[in-house]
Amino acid sequence: MTDLGGAWAEGLALRESGATALAMALQAARRDTLATFELYEAALAARDFTVPQSLELNPPLWELGHIGWFQTHWIGRNPDRLRGAAADPFAPRLPAARQNADALYDSSRVAQASRWSLPLPGVQATRADLADGLAQSLARLRDSPEDNDSLYFHRLCLFHEDMHHEAALYMAQALGIAVTDPRWQPRPIAAARPLALPGGDWTLGAAEGFAFDNELRAHAVRLGRCQIDSQVQRWADYLPFIEAGGYEDDALWPGPALAWRQSQGASAPRYLRQHDGVWEQCRWGRWQALDLNLPACHLSAFEAQAFCTWAGRRLPTEAEWECAALTLGDTLGDTLGDTLGEPFEWGHVWEWTASPFAPYPGFVAHPYRDYSQPWFDGRPVLRGGSFGTQPRMKHPRYRNYFPPARNDIFAGFRTCAV
Repeated sequence: MTDLGGAWAEGLALRESGATALAMALQAARRDTLATFELYEAALAARDFTVPQSLELNPPLWELGHIGWFQTHWIGRNPDRLRGAAADPFAPRLPAARQNADALYDSSRVAQASRWSLPLPGVQATRADLADGLAQSLARLRDSPEDNDSLYFHRLCLFHEDMHHEAALYMAQALGIAVTDPRWQPRPIAAARPLALPGGDWTLGAAEGFAFDNELRAHAVRLGRCQIDSQVQRWADYLPFIEAGGYEDDALWPGPALAWRQSQGASAPRYLRQHDGVWEQCRWGRWQALDLNLPACHLSAFEAQAFCTWAGRRLPTEAEWECAALTLGDTLGDTLGDTLGEPFEWGHVWEWTASPFAPYPGFVAHPYRDYSQPWFDGRPVLRGGSFGTQPRMKHPRYRNYFPPARNDIFAGFRTCAV
């Protein structure tokens, strides 16, 4: 990492900080939620916020209402909230301020396909609901003891809102809505260099502070020695694969990967095209010349694996990735720099790994039951974070997970020697 402390210090702090810092973060998250929603207002208000029905999208007004509902469900209306991860998820809730809120916004009960036909409140009513819910949450926070259990649901709701903010950004990309805030733009990166990961015993998983249920329990794994890239692949690294006919070579796309490529008619990554012999990228609805030093992005796990096969490389496991992030970062830069080149850098794009999303030994679901357990289906783990991820979300032990076909998210990859 360019700066290990800077890259994830905020994420570490919010997992361990007290009520004052947490209150500030909750308010900052809401400002960003509303600022990004204003982009949707400008682009979609004339058509009543309608967007195409797709598994990749949600109606923007539903997204906004769901964020507020989630916060009040787990904080304002939850009499068991001070027990943290041990709280009863089914404890009777206090009544919602909006009578039909549960029927509209509970993602565990409201099927994704039905969200386009719900009788949602209007924009101003939804904004008012969010303001009231945040005020209620901050009042609960002021009255909370300063311990991890008491602060658990405030942290959960903060990170939940941050996840939905990133989802709003990749939905904006899919819809061609312009995002100009410099915080949410990709940045050029240096070429990857090989780093030597020495191997040995590694403790995988979180051990203290706030943790998502799928990050627990910390357990020992044995890693072999390997060589891992210091950086994710750039377009300069990925284009030779396209130009060498990588998307036409069926041998690089086994089984489901080939079915996906053929169903998509893919001959290049999403949002990429060659126009008059020049590679262009569509970013926030505008085609522009491709910057070869930007991280390769909007790649599915199938594309990442096909590249690795073509290049004679492989994807890292999530344990290798975590170990490298925590041992080959800039905290060791003074000693590593002279022998290994650049330290391990991450956070530019989400990174596909070779590991399936599965429970760690001793897994116990937290009260938000639908967060992890329904998705232990073999989909790959992604690690790191992206240019669209709130800095406070970035943590080297955080596990993201999407189906391998998803190419709308801000995802790329790094490689290891075979």
